[in-house]
Amino acid sequence: MAAFAEATRIFFRIIQTTHHLQNTAVPGGRTTSPASLQKKMQELATLVTPASQTDNTMDQDQYQREWPALRQTYPPGSPALTRNAERKHYTTRGTGQAVGSQDTTGSGNRTHVPGFHSAVRFRQLPRPLKTIVLQSEQLRYVINQVSKESGEATDIVQEEAVAIVEEMAHRLQLSTIRFFAFALSKAFKTLFRSVHVNEEGIQRLQQAIQEHPVVLLPSHRSYIDFLMMSYILYTYDLSLPVIAAGMDFLGMKFVGEMLRMSGAFFIRRSFGGDKLYWAVFSEYVKTMLRNGYAPIEFFLEGTRSRTCKSLTPKLGLLNIVMDPFFKGEVFDVSLVPISISYERVLEETLYARELLGVPKPKESTSGLLKARRILSEDYGSIHVYFGQPTSVRSLAQGKINRSHYNLIPRFIPRKCSEDTQSFVNDTAYSLVRRQEENMVLRPWVLIATILMQNLDGMDSELLAEQTTWLRGLAMAFGAFLDWPDQAPIAKVVSSSLALHHGLVCSSGGRVRLEEGPQETASPEEALFNRAVGVLSCASYRNQILHIFLRPALVAVALETAATSRNDDVYGSFVYLRNVFSNEFILCPGADVQDFEEGCYLLMKCGAVQMLTQDIVVTERGQSILSFLSGMLEPFLQGYQVVCRYFCEEASEGLMEKEYVPAVRSFAVKRILSDGLKCYEALSSDLQKNALAALLRLNALRKVKAADQVSLKVNKMAAKAVEDTLGGKVPVQKPVLARL
Repeated sequence: MAAFAEATRIFFRIIQTTHHLQNTAVPGGRTTSPASLQKKMQELATLVTPASQTDNTMDQDQYQREWPALRQTYPPGSPALTRNAERKHYTTRGTGQAVGSQDTTGSGNRTHVPGFHSAVRFRQLPRPLKTIVLQSEQLRYVINQVSKESGEATDIVQEEAVAIVEEMAHRLQLSTIRFFAFALSKAFKTLFRSVHVNEEGIQRLQQAIQEHPVVLLPSHRSYIDFLMMSYILYTYDLSLPVIAAGMDFLGMKFVGEMLRMSGAFFIRRSFGGDKLYWAVFSEYVKTMLRNGYAPIEFFLEGTRSRTCKSLTPKLGLLNIVMDPFFKGEVFDVSLVPISISYERVLEETLYARELLGVPKPKESTSGLLKARRILSEDYGSIHVYFGQPTSVRSLAQGKINRSHYNLIPRFIPRKCSEDTQSFVNDTAYSLVRRQEENMVLRPWVLIATILMQNLDGMDSELLAEQTTWLRGLAMAFGAFLDWPDQAPIAKVVSSSLALHHGLVCSSGGRVRLEEGPQETASPEEALFNRAVGVLSCASYRNQILHIFLRPALVAVALETAATSRNDDVYGSFVYLRNVFSNEFILCPGADVQDFEEGCYLLMKCGAVQMLTQDIVVTERGQSILSFLSGMLEPFLQGYQVVCRYFCEEASEGLMEKEYVPAVRSFAVKRILSDGLKCYEALSSDLQKNALAALLRLNALRKVKAADQVSLKVNKMAAKAVEDTLGGKVPVQKPVLARL
């Protein structure tokens, strides 16, 4: 511990010397010259690169979005400069027009690269935060209620509340924050080629922080997410966020306490019916929000997405941060969706193994030290897009009647009304959609999408040709692509394959997914190794699914509908949308809008023509619709495998906790014996989503007995779902479309 304190003190002294780039009296009494500070600044330079602003209006019929030019520059001597010395980076928009580019060879003009700052702003409160929470009217009311219900003395319940606050609360310490900034700078330079940030989003965030309480809502694909967020805000001299972190991290020696001293507060993964814990937690968050203490950061999805698809949003924390506005305790709250895009995800193979049933490694300091070997790997670039702050007041206008909150004292907890809960749910889905829309896609995502439809491998020239074709289709659909400037397609493909050398191999002019050691492996081990590669590659394909999802659902609906009439296709579309509502982000009640969007995009690319009562596929559209249907084929097949399991092998009274291992064993047998090539049917994520769909479609129902939950199967309904997804039976009772 003494060594750790000494290391912290040394790093603190080092970082203090970079406080300003002017003549500055550094703590300690010595005045440092600008030249000396500039030299130290270059040694400790951050990777964060601001993007320049540009005015590039998209086609009127497309969604209005903005993405400033991605300009990558580094101070002379920066370690990242040697790795990227002759690369150019820019982002293209859906129109296919380049937004901008910047020379990174060192000869051109350089953008400002912010350095380390000491101003970590937190609003001073009249009393300690924990004291305000424990003395709040709401918490005292709940303590009295719990005391009456449990029969325990009020003092004992109060002590429990104090213990919860002590376990939960963050404890900021500037020296620890500076140490983290230094350590992360070194780690990020080693791991990543560059980190791109839209500087206009930073400016919008800075303005929002000055006006109203701010809630930061990043996407969640990696452990790096919350570290990157704090690092960027520290670098840009903005208020550091207070972050909701899982209790798992608290068990990591030293690291857990360092996270606490850097702004993390720790919460349990589930509260159950613990009224006291929920009251302490909600009051802790609301107190920070009401007092404008600091931006609050949490993940709408609740946990990391192992598949790199956006997860269904969790509403608990969003309800809490909106509650002060509903009760009139704050004038407004700003919600800021943030999209973090990784060219290569650190945990790619770890996620695949977890999806295949390998237990998640417990977070520990020893595990972190063992994982340091990743520092020798190249993980490409990161893009961080700070979206437009969303005003809760503006969203709620005309939708929420706040007057009924005045009918009872505000400190008395109450359940949200149905209208309020619907509003929070709609807001959550729209925020996740905005996260998706602002994701930046690299060439490898397109390559992985093509390889997922050619699992046996394909000719490298054909791969390059199809990548070019898919790039054009993605741009026509409005994707954000970061594509190398004027680089030959063959070079783009080869550099992407080199970066992801652990997933693919190229030999003899063919490209295929890696399968791991096969010589001494049993059939089950070989299958497992193959599935790890497929699921890892699928996670990159999943990053572009939101671009193609709606037209792909229309494409499948055209195949499964009884006729090509609008109402038949629409009925099939609505059915598929309902089946996959847990699999993808599909806003509740937006059936018509999604169908119209899918049809519009297919018309735009010339795949279909919309007649008065029919949807006609063009000659050119056959290949497009076939490709789009192929993107959803693993999900269709995976759901059919689950239906087949319930029809053929599920025992009466199957325990819910036994479901995932049982259906995985069934899928393994099907792959080994029947030639099924749907490795994604082995994914626990797909299996759980399929279970939710079958429960919603009344093919299953849960039966609770004591502490056990069993599944009762309606085999006829399950068989009907399987046949419908396979196109054997058309969807019945179509609903009229508004076209």
